[in-house]
Amino acid sequence: MEYIRTAIPEVVLIKPQVFGDHRGFFLETFRQSEFDAFCGHHHFVQDNHSGSSQGILRGLHFQLHQTQGKLVRAAIGEVFDVAVDLRKSSPTFGKWVGAVLTAENRHQLWVPAGFAHGYYVLSGWADFIYKTTDYYAPEWERGLLWNDPVIGIEWPLVEGKPPTLSEKDATAPTLAEAEVFPFGWSADKTIKE
Repeated sequence: MEYIRTAIPEVVLIKPQVFGDHRGFFLETFRQSEFDAFCGHHHFVQDNHSGSSQGILRGLHFQLHQTQGKLVRAAIGEVFDVAVDLRKSSPTFGKWVGAVLTAENRHQLWVPAGFAHGYYVLSGWADFIYKTTDYYAPEWERGLLWNDPVIGIEWPLVEGKPPTLSEKDATAPTLAEAEVFPFGWSADKTIKE
């Protein structure tokens, strides 16, 4: 696999090597030793699978405690995947990166803890699969408004139409209003002076 650091270096685009012939294809979607070398050592505890139709936008989500790193990919269809840095101590606080993940390109995105994550479905249907480094904890789940002008995410909206959102996502706070990861926060859950 090829590991490519994005404009926010902790967020990594992963391009697998695909072996194929007339029978089909084979690829590795995860190898612990390589992931450790390029993304750091993380222990995954949960796999999730979500299906959505075109124009659905899910996000931007994060957990304030029991923080989750996410290794994400599209198994069917095409999505635009986004990570927003919510670490107050970071030089890229409030910045975003995005990548198109498709069943054809088989790319994955590593979104570490400390980031809000979301995706928008570009194809007629998409199956979205991701691994997480901590369990889902609804009491700690928080959101960030998908179209906050301060963040300025350039969503590739199909025909320019507004996305379909859950009520929770439609009323999420802006960056100025949101709970974020404070100065001194780190993914290993230690506070540094």
